[in-house]
Amino acid sequence: MTAAANGPEISWFSALCDDDYEFLGVPDPALRSSWEHCRNIVLTAEKGGFDNILLPSGYQLGIDTQMFAAAIAALTHRIRLLMAIRVGETWPPQLARQIATLDQILGGRLTVNIISSDMPGETIASGPRYARTVEVMKILKTLLNGEPLDVAGEHYNLKLPPPNVKTVSGKCPPLYFGGLSPDARDAAAQAADVYLMWPDTMDKVKEVVADMTARAASYGRTLRFGYRVHVIVRETESQARDAATHLLSKLDAATGDAIRAKSLDSLSVGVLRQAELRDAASAKDSDGYVEDNLWTGIGRARSGCGAALVGDPDQIAAKLQAYQAAGMEAFILSGYPHAREADLFSRHVLPKLQHGPLVI
Repeated sequence: MTAAANGPEISWFSALCDDDYEFLGVPDPALRSSWEHCRNIVLTAEKGGFDNILLPSGYQLGIDTQMFAAAIAALTHRIRLLMAIRVGETWPPQLARQIATLDQILGGRLTVNIISSDMPGETIASGPRYARTVEVMKILKTLLNGEPLDVAGEHYNLKLPPPNVKTVSGKCPPLYFGGLSPDARDAAAQAADVYLMWPDTMDKVKEVVADMTARAASYGRTLRFGYRVHVIVRETESQARDAATHLLSKLDAATGDAIRAKSLDSLSVGVLRQAELRDAASAKDSDGYVEDNLWTGIGRARSGCGAALVGDPDQIAAKLQAYQAAGMEAFILSGYPHAREADLFSRHVLPKLQHGPLVI
């Protein structure tokens, strides 16, 4: 595996799961997930020069990811799609066929974000659920690499020829995967290609990279690393901080609590770590900064990725370069509202960075 010759992969985020606001916690009908709104985010990101864009997936909120990906594929020309797949809701052989077909539509521009989900309405313990996820990733790699499948696992017992439809490369697209629990880390070490992290302090980022590198090595594998974080960039740091304050200016604590509680992963290890970051920031900085330019206030109104890089263009570029030095080779960025912030980042920060699609 080789890294992109011209720097890390810089990706944006399309808010398919009703996660777009002018003011956090205040729904805006114009920013609700719809074909038109999410299409415009993707096309803005492509025009701005981003390498990839995450298409998230949620059972309860927003629009369907795979249907959206198929539709937007024909409207894009250069940007990759990072399509999120909730594996608990799929049948792996059918998923392999869908992935191969979509990759053909895209001309080989598909990447896949694996989510270790339950089937809607069921709850499976962490260990078995992640074991099932590993089986799914291995099945996808076998079939999409053009190999016959013969698996007798805990969750799948299948003997199949590879699908007739192939990806453009003839190989499985890169599988991106995240999770902080021991079970999630072990699943990534066994079968993922890119391990994704949510925002954290620099020392913790380095600690996770070291741990995951060792875990993957124990399986005779190597991992690449990605970092998912929000971003607020303005011409000056003062303006960026004002924009962060504006974003939370209409949020009350009860609304924020309700938003976080309704998430399906509200009690996961990763989400709890984001809460710890907010607590640590509150103890040291009244504005919610846990370290230079890393603001935790955004997590008051969302589950999951709960911090933002806030600063001027040079500060944001330097922060990303520091993460790169710590091992990050892919960044998935977002901001509220997503189309406007994609445009701001593409004009103010992207020209300062060497970047390109992650090659695996």
